[in-house]
Amino acid sequence: MSVQYVVNITVENPESLAKYREGAGAALAKHGGSLVSALPEPQVLECSVSVPSMTAIIEFPSKEKATAWREDPELAELHALRTGTGATSVIELPALK
Repeated sequence: MSVQYVVNITVENPESLAKYREGAGAALAKHGGSLVSALPEPQVLECSVSVPSMTAIIEFPSKEKATAWREDPELAELHALRTGTGATSVIELPALK
């Protein structure tokens, strides 16, 4: 069963984000993942926490593929670029039954 994640980033280091973007698509594809949606300036309807600079939804064909993406040692430097952009969160969306 496919799994989706919401990625929120509050950009504090645009250079790190730019470098991350260069390899992000290939890194997702390596593990069967894809970018579903990306919002450089999310429109907030309600919020009681700080609003991120950008939000993306990524999808993988399975939780195992998503875990492989996160734990792939070849992608460690790329993941470090993402987390080096500023405050980040990756939140799993529950599957609807």
